[in-house]
Amino acid sequence: MLGQIARQAARTRHASLQLQQLRFLNIHEYQGAELMSKFGVNVPPGKPAFSMEDVKLASEAMADPDGEVVIKSQILAGGRGLGKFKNGLQGGVHIVDKVKALELAKQMLGETLVTKQTGPTGKPVNTLYIAAKMKLINEMYFAILLDRTTSGVLLIGCSEGGTSIEDLAEKYPEKIIRIPVDIRDGITDAQANEMVDGLKIKSDDKKAAAEQIKALYNTFKASDCTMVEVNPLAEDADGKLIAADAKLGFDDNAAFRQKDIFALRDSSQEDPREVAAGKWDLNYIGLDGEIGCMVNGAGLAMATMDIIKLHGGTPANFLDVGGNASEDQVVQAFKILTADKQVKAILVNIFGGIMKCDVIAQGIVNAAKGVGIKVPLVVRLEGTNVERGKQILKDSGINITTADDLDDAAHKACASIKH
Repeated sequence: MLGQIARQAARTRHASLQLQQLRFLNIHEYQGAELMSKFGVNVPPGKPAFSMEDVKLASEAMADPDGEVVIKSQILAGGRGLGKFKNGLQGGVHIVDKVKALELAKQMLGETLVTKQTGPTGKPVNTLYIAAKMKLINEMYFAILLDRTTSGVLLIGCSEGGTSIEDLAEKYPEKIIRIPVDIRDGITDAQANEMVDGLKIKSDDKKAAAEQIKALYNTFKASDCTMVEVNPLAEDADGKLIAADAKLGFDDNAAFRQKDIFALRDSSQEDPREVAAGKWDLNYIGLDGEIGCMVNGAGLAMATMDIIKLHGGTPANFLDVGGNASEDQVVQAFKILTADKQVKAILVNIFGGIMKCDVIAQGIVNAAKGVGIKVPLVVRLEGTNVERGKQILKDSGINITTADDLDDAAHKACASIKH
């Protein structure tokens, strides 16, 4: 929720994101529960199910005295409960009698769930989480985030949970508790107790509750998280504090020391174009426009998208090949661009510093011949070996429109679509 909004704002100032690149690793609910339990966090009992046989066995194991279990679709998006499957089934989370669990699971496993956060394409449900039905008497909200204002960790809490924290924060900002934590000192007993008091926990065992807050912080720190969001953080009938539902995000920069966690990445939940780009170390974000962009440097890429908009066009993507891309990377970048059916024209804008224009030019030519570019291609080159690059394009025999500067390139790319 809060973490997702922060990531969306940071990715791009264009409001027309169609599919979003995962700057931070996210994992499924059942994976997060398993990880948190290793740090002493109380989580609901549950088992992942990847097949109908798994569903049958897990339902028997997780059924409560009344014979009921909770079946949760596992997708990397919120709003599952109010979502709808493309086959017509309403809701991605169900409480059901174990006898009917298999019948319901057949309508969920392997199907596509659409929620307010997935967009109309939805997300595939390849795993179900069969969990024990919990008797919760008090629901709260708790999160740990990285805060730019304090340049550190921020604990956020609210005594009302299980609902949209954004709406609650907007209407009743005074209900939100914020406690900054110095990452060098870690969470103190006083800070954990302050959060417990702010959450208005009903149990008399405040010490145990504070230990759960500290356990969640330890999960955050030791796992290189960017976010731990628990909604709801709840009390059961015995006064035990439980992370009933949680979302965890992890910093990609920590992949080298969190290999076990990053091995959990589920690429089926990501834009396949972004997965392909990641394999070639290309920075790609899919948008919903018509002009595919290939640029070197994030700043130049943003400027390119802005000028396309200025000339009445819409960018189909953000694609930064970096400052030292190889010819093979350029070819792969073109494959990704041409695989997008929305792309009606391609604009290449390269400023050669470390990146040499002749390398880019040769990559463009090889890609055009190998991939078969069937849309207008506009190229603007400037910088190191620019004349050699232009000559390669000229001698290629391929229909390439060259541009003198960025404004000229954007104008020609937009005009090619109108024609």
